[in-house]
Formats: sequence, structure tokens, C-alpha cells
Amino acid sequence: MATPFQLRWGIISTGKIAACFVKDLLVDPKTRDVRDIVHKVSAIGSRSVENARKFIDTVAGGDTSIKAYGTYEEVYFDKDVDAIYIGTPHTFHYTNSLAALKAGKNVLCEKPVTCNSSELRSLIATAKEHGVFFMEALWTRFQPLTLEVKKIAESGVLGAPVVLHADLSGDFDIDNIPKTHRILDPALGGGALLDLGVCSGPYPLVWAIVALYENPRNKLNPPSSITGAMLKTTLTDVDRNTSFTLTFSSADLAAQAILSCSINLNAPQPGVTIRFERGTIAIAAPIYCPKEFTIQHFGTDGTIKEERKEFEYVGGGWHFQADEVARCVRDGEKESTLWGHSKSLLEMEIFDEVRRQGEYKFPGGVEKVL
Repeated sequence: MATPFQLRWGIISTGKIAACFVKDLLVDPKTRDVRDIVHKVSAIGSRSVENARKFIDTVAGGDTSIKAYGTYEEVYFDKDVDAIYIGTPHTFHYTNSLAALKAGKNVLCEKPVTCNSSELRSLIATAKEHGVFFMEALWTRFQPLTLEVKKIAESGVLGAPVVLHADLSGDFDIDNIPKTHRILDPALGGGALLDLGVCSGPYPLVWAIVALYENPRNKLNPPSSITGAMLKTTLTDVDRNTSFTLTFSSADLAAQAILSCSINLNAPQPGVTIRFERGTIAIAAPIYCPKEFTIQHFGTDGTIKEERKEFEYVGGGWHFQADEVARCVRDGEKESTLWGHSKSLLEMEIFDEVRRQGEYKFPGGVEKVL
């Protein structure tokens, strides 16, 4: 049997999301029946060496082979690092990714990948200029449940998709937290659409992209219309509740996605409902990492046949995207076929439009490219 390809990772940030990602990198790939690649954490970058060492001790099992750095730049230029994972707050994604790409490193950057589509275009151009892989870490797209939902949705057994509802909400008790909290601070890109515990908007949207945009009937046509509305909190003027509707209208697909996110509500159950001509798929919350969904088949005689699918695996679900990065780097691919540059651009263009309609502007200096 061939020796598995090893991808050596450098980790930027020592926060909660980075910890989740690293813990999954350390899970034996064979537990998810992956035998062609393995992951190695080679370096951790933080604001101090002490923070990096603490992260290694508490998250990475005290592995003394992992280098602890007090700057991100040292990780970018480490010769023992093949790929950079960026887990910093999203208002720093552009500058962190740009530096890593210019250093010639492959990059997996957390969602939302940038603050606007112009920043993302700049990063894509830089990745192409330096001949490296670049991907947004939309981990939900690579999970087994998502792949199975997509397979059923495209099989035709339920007919064409007609309406999709998806919501991600979280109650942050916004009236009783400091206005400098990440979720309320506009300088940190706060609010429901782009933040909500690492971002709300991408999660409802990824289901619309999987079920409608990627559906073969749609032929990768963008939404024919985007309609968005925001309710802002008077505390800091970031969006408290955001809803947006995507309409797909073509000769072969006529469907809508009705998407929402809030920072003052708990998540609904189910989190995603996809209604087809002859049935429904209901996906259990949390929609960023669901473990079960239910299919209803509507018979012509009025009967309903229901089946439930459950998924189990070792780890938190972050490792599936890491496997995709490793295979792409191994094979010389510069972007993923599952979540490539065009889909991240579609995401950011939709968010730009929803923010425009909601009259939500970032403070000066937050957006590095306009």
C-alpha cells in the first residue's frame, strides 16, 4: 500500500476555532476511512510565544515537535509548513491570507473569507500569481451529511427543489454584554450576517448553494434576484436580524431560498427545510454541523413515507475540509471542485448586496480593498 501523503500545517491564531480545527487534525484519518492522506501540525503562530506554547500544551497534546511562534510571519516562512490555516477574526482574514499567499503557502481561510468581494478577488489573484492553493474554510460543504443530502436532492426521486428555508441564530444577550464584544463591534465586522460566532450568513447560504445553485437543473446560473432586509440594534448599529431571499429563475429551475440569521434568538429546529415537488428534506440544527436529517416522500395517493438518516464520526467535523485541502495540494490543484473560488465569490457578492440593501457600512479602514 502506498505511503499516505502528509500535509504539514501552520496554524494562525490560538482561539476557539483554531483549537477545534487542530483537534480534528490530530484525529486518526482511518477513523473516517481516509487512508491516502495524513495531517501534521508543524507550527503555531500567536501574539506571543507563551500563547503558542500554551495552545500546544492544551490543544495539541504537548507535542514538542510543533514549533511555537510569537508572530504570524514566522509561520508563513517556515520551510516545514506546506499549508496555512487562518482562524483569526474575519476582519483580519484579508491581510493574514495575503501575507501567507505572498510567502508561497497554500491557504485555508476561515469563513467569511473576507469582508467583501473586492478583497476576495484580490486574494484569488494573488493565489494565482504565486501558484498556490486557496480555499475558504466552509467546513459544512465537506461533511458526509451534506454530501448525502446533495446526492438525494439531485437524484430526482423528490422532483425539483422549489423552496428552501434556512436559519442560523444565537442569543448573545446583546443588552447585557459590552459594546466592544465582537458580535456588537462594527470595527470587527459584528452583527448577524458576517459574525454570529464566526459568521451566520455563510451557513444558511451554503445550503442554498448546495441545493439550488449546484443543482444540475440550474446549470450554475446565479440568482436572478437578491432581496435583503436588516434590523439593526441601536446599541452599535450592527445588524441584529437579517433575512435575504434568493430567487433562481430559469427554464429548468424555478426556486427560492429564504435565509435568515439573528443574534438575539435561539436556533430553530429543524434548521434547514428543502421542499421539493414530491417531498421534503428537513435537516436538524445546528446547520453548520448537522448529524441527522429526515426525508418525506409524498405519494400520489396522499401517503407520506418518512425515513431518517444519522451520521457519526470521530471528531468535530472540521477534518473533512482539511482532507480536501491535502488531496488538492497533493494533486497540484489550486482550488477545490466542491468549494472553489467562484462559489466563495458568489457568497461574498450576495453579502455585499444584502449589506447594501440594509445600508450596513463598515467603519473606515475595515475593508482593505473596495
